[in-house]
Amino acid sequence: GKDVVARLLHQLSPRAGGPSVAVDLGAITDSLFESELFGHLKGAFTDARHDRAGRFEAAQGGTLFLDEIGNLPLPQQVKLLAVLQNRQVVRLGSNTPVSLDVRVLSATNAPLYQLAAEDRFRKDLVYRLNTIEITLPPLRERGADVLLLARHFTAQYAAKYHKPDLVLADSALARLRAHAFPGNVRELQHTLERAVIMAEGHVLHDKDLLFSPLEAAPAAFVPSLRLDELEKTAIQRVIDKHQGNISQAARELGITRMALYRRLGKHNL
Repeated sequence: GKDVVARLLHQLSPRAGGPSVAVDLGAITDSLFESELFGHLKGAFTDARHDRAGRFEAAQGGTLFLDEIGNLPLPQQVKLLAVLQNRQVVRLGSNTPVSLDVRVLSATNAPLYQLAAEDRFRKDLVYRLNTIEITLPPLRERGADVLLLARHFTAQYAAKYHKPDLVLADSALARLRAHAFPGNVRELQHTLERAVIMAEGHVLHDKDLLFSPLEAAPAAFVPSLRLDELEKTAIQRVIDKHQGNISQAARELGITRMALYRRLGKHNL
């Protein structure tokens, strides 16, 4: 998900030796926004018993990841914009600015340009944040990535819950590949954690995967209605399903091996 990409961008940057600080802006109340991000001095407000650095100062020399930036109310957007423009932060209760050396990453699921067009998000803040934009496609559009992530999470939770020999059956992999995952990576992660916890044997089957009823599945994703694209997508899914076994894939598609090889060449698969 977004947080994984943010960590990788930090780790692969010249700032990798510095701190990496993440903030979920959707979880911070208006009253705590300035204290959390900019810090405060002792006595700045009722519960300020000690001086405290904010997240910007904590990320000095490194990276600050502002998640769910689209949830930020307009009054807080003004304060954030001022810090980004001036590259300085002033703690609550202080008049002394602190210069910043921080790389800022931000992310949102919200339609930021639409919010800006509706004057619900400041355009100048969009321009300030959006030097380089990376669009992460939803999990249902990422093909075999679902299977890679599924094996990763299965191994992770199998180790956590002391079931190291646990693996995913082909039927489970097929069901995961077919699911739309409206909850994206987090839904996949929670689905597999639940399955690992409840597992009684060494293999997870399709019946062991219980998807969250909280997520309403969107309409089936169709990347294109062009016949060649539909054929390419169908071939790729069957090849992935049979883990590259051409004979089994050709049999399921109802064509010969040679015909499948010709189509693989045609679509550069």
